[in-house]
Amino acid sequence: MHIEKEILDKVNQWLTPTFDTETQERVTEMLTSDPAELQDAFYKNLEFGTGGMRGVMGVGTNRINKYTLGKNTQGLSQYLKQTFAGEQIKVAIAYDCRHNSDSLAQIVANVFSANGIQVYLFEELRPTPELSFAVKYLNCHAGIVLTASHNPPEYNGYKVYWQDGGQLVPPQDKEIIEVIENLQYADINFKANPELITYIGAEIDEAFALSAIENASFNTPAAAKENLKIVFTSLHGTSIKAIPNVLSKAGYTDVNIVVEQAEPNGDFPTVKSPNPEEPEALTMALALANKINADIVVGTDPDSDRLGVAVRDNSGEMVLLNGNQTMVLMTAFLLEQWKRANKLEGKKHFIGSTIVSTPMMLALAEAYEVDIKVGLTGFKWIAKFIKDFPEQKFIGGGEESFGFMVGDAVRDKDAVASTLLICEIAALAKAAGSSVYQELQNLFVDHGYYKEHLISITKKGIEGANEIKAMMTKLRENPFTELNNETVVFIEDYQNSTAKNMLTGEVEALHIPQSNVLIYYLADGSKICARPSGTEPKIKFYFSVNLPIENVNEIEQADAYLTEKINNIITDLQLN
Repeated sequence: MHIEKEILDKVNQWLTPTFDTETQERVTEMLTSDPAELQDAFYKNLEFGTGGMRGVMGVGTNRINKYTLGKNTQGLSQYLKQTFAGEQIKVAIAYDCRHNSDSLAQIVANVFSANGIQVYLFEELRPTPELSFAVKYLNCHAGIVLTASHNPPEYNGYKVYWQDGGQLVPPQDKEIIEVIENLQYADINFKANPELITYIGAEIDEAFALSAIENASFNTPAAAKENLKIVFTSLHGTSIKAIPNVLSKAGYTDVNIVVEQAEPNGDFPTVKSPNPEEPEALTMALALANKINADIVVGTDPDSDRLGVAVRDNSGEMVLLNGNQTMVLMTAFLLEQWKRANKLEGKKHFIGSTIVSTPMMLALAEAYEVDIKVGLTGFKWIAKFIKDFPEQKFIGGGEESFGFMVGDAVRDKDAVASTLLICEIAALAKAAGSSVYQELQNLFVDHGYYKEHLISITKKGIEGANEIKAMMTKLRENPFTELNNETVVFIEDYQNSTAKNMLTGEVEALHIPQSNVLIYYLADGSKICARPSGTEPKIKFYFSVNLPIENVNEIEQADAYLTEKINNIITDLQLN
């Protein structure tokens, strides 16, 4: 197999004494016995995507290892010292249940301390939202969490947070990347200063739990909480460290944990994927729920920022809610609670969403006469809204990928507070003779029946990246003018920052950061979005269709009609 000179130059660098013997031996082994793997490991540098940097663990510039993370940390250290000259810089570090997360977190802590930075390192694995909380609680300048969220076991990752507890956004992200790219691996200072590393745990846990309860509980009667039967699974992840404690402190006494999945384990042995977006991930939790006749099931991903929810439908069967449905339920509940408490002051308050999420969030904002801010995919953009508009109070918001943010104490998606919030909704509904499912149906009657669908296509490696690029190019350069016999009326291209009226040819500027996203709007209100993932080798297609309904009896017929509409659009796009 021919390996390009540019890749071989990188490989030869990794065979120098800058790298330890074990790394050099592994590179040599790949060079002789697995050139295809070698090429994939070195053909590019790992990049920061939607949720930081994620990749397969191993040697090479396109892998997660002590050198790629060490270089990131060295660059971040230098940027922090330039930005906060004269200050004693402080950073917080957390890590999840994945293989090597603890040792990689220690390496990151060592590099920070070697650069004279005060480090607060969690003594054990902790949820990602707790890291976001800790950054603000400890008045840190930045934070790092070692996690690959719901990716497969061979992955790990590195997410960077700023002073406000939100993830990196422009201009800091590009400025930091520039510093990192100008470094050599030999520039990394791995020699730790132990005096600058403080291990943290219980105090932050307590403050984090109390904050979640303050933001996500609403004077629900004790009897209603005790009468709600909950099944919870951490899917071998970090939420076991927080969610049972928060639910207990909040007064929920009937919490049934899926024991087989309670032990943190980076192999995720009981699931194909530890992703609550995948129905299979909640199989064991649903089985327990049916065995004990539970009211609600909640499952979280390994770093506890996403949650999957299942509730009983009108016939008593457990059904999984999608991310858009849980987001709408939680947002509507928060708005209603704030309204009843006379705390809503129109445009002084706002909810947040993303361009690929359900347009039903716009309907909710209009109904409650509050502002809504819609950003790119990723909670860093919602956190940025909170930072950029301090004169407005953030109520809550989320995105379709099973994440939600309750208030502004945590500036990232937070499965801990969100789990408590969905249990509050369930407890109050049950006490009133209703259910979560019925509450969702009522929202559809009030605001229209919205149905969303996601197609995710995996394309791995160099060839896969080129295929995804070609798909996006075709959609841009040869746009569809009609889908499902409906005219395409608008196309928004976030890479070019343009919105084109396909009927008049008029082009307007989009005032939102650039991103490789295309959105087609049809004459009937349908919305189709194409977006390559920022953290996985995938291209995603998001579909949203809607229909007004008069009562809940129309839902079944509306669902069938909208399902057919989505299927027709998929056929026209040749995605079958």
